[in-house]
Amino acid sequence: MIRDFFSHNFAKVREINQKYSKPNVEMSGWVKGSLLFLRLYLVLLVGLLLYKFITLL
Repeated sequence: MIRDFFSHNFAKVREINQKYSKPNVEMSGWVKGSLLFLRLYLVLLVGLLLYKFITLL
């Protein structure tokens, strides 16, 4: 009973994930550039956190 419940729900989740695995959203150049900038900023922040952690050891 419980196994059927979980297997049925996992099948639903897999179906939804397959449906939306490829986004259909069109992005302008500005949006792509902004997302790239945010990714680079995130990498910079993580790098600074790691640097600070290592130097405090």
